Amino acid sequence: MTAHEFNAQVAAAAQLACLLEASAAKPGNVSPGVHFGDTTYEDFLASAAAIGPPLGAAGTNALGTTIRRAVQATRRWTSVNTNLGIVLLLAPLARAAGRRLSDPHSDARTKGTIDAADLRRAVRQTLIQTSVDDAREAYTAIRLASPGGLGSAREQDVANDPTVTLTEAMRLAADRDGIAREYATDFQTTFEIATPALALARKAGLDWNDAVVETFLTLLATCPDTHIARRAGQGVADDVTRQARAVLGHGGVRSPTGRAAISSMSDALRDGRNQANPGTTADITAAAIFVVLVGGGWHSRNGGVDAASR
Repeated sequence: MTAHEFNAQVAAAAQLACLLEASAAKPGNVSPGVHFGDTTYEDFLASAAAIGPPLGAAGTNALGTTIRRAVQATRRWTSVNTNLGIVLLLAPLARAAGRRLSDPHSDARTKGTIDAADLRRAVRQTLIQTSVDDAREAYTAIRLASPGGLGSAREQDVANDPTVTLTEAMRLAADRDGIAREYATDFQTTFEIATPALALARKAGLDWNDAVVETFLTLLATCPDTHIARRAGQGVADDVTRQARAVLGHGGVRSPTGRAAISSMSDALRDGRNQANPGTTADITAAAIFVVLVGGGWHSRNGGVDAASR
């Protein structure tokens, strides 16, 4: 495969990850036929298409540049924040995947796929190598996306120019933001919880929609959503986690009772301001889908993601 073909493969995986995540009927999120007041399912489709070129080129561009270009590309198609968290997660994953796939000495180049353990090692190197310029570009992207409930921080606030690397800036926010926590932990939740859950769901025979919903619920049952915590308070976030545990206890997507519980949970999470929207959980779910896809998961039930947690 040529460099152009590897870039196209990464771009397609990123776009498909976003499409599969948005299309699954996850409680509290936008999905086909289910919109927020200012955001439609079609906004998410447009955003998924828009980020393909910048993420496809992530292996050869600086991480911060990829983040900024992806958010700028999204803004040309929608005026609302549909994918900032996804972009922040997919950019290092895409850079790591692109570099491994194009490395003439890697098994990934020979196979045309990259397993989760190899990808996580490459992500770790990507995060070690971030710069102050990466942070500056990412801050620009965050201001452009203008996410709700962002608030302010005592150190390295996004309203100001950063003086530390992107990874260092993320570590400062890791206690209050699930996306930042991924940067601080070499994507621990993505690789150790979400990716294995998705792989097991697919191996069990679940279609993509059900596998994505189950992965989302597994994450939400494990980790209270920081997007909810910022917007509605930690108590609401904890309550939503309890709801996800109860849904899984009823069988989730694998039983009629569980499906009824998912429907009830979806109704319970809806309000005019979407304060109980588990947006961070959805973003990490999209990251796991990308990991499975670049591991060959579109063609294989397990997606080559064994040893994901190593």
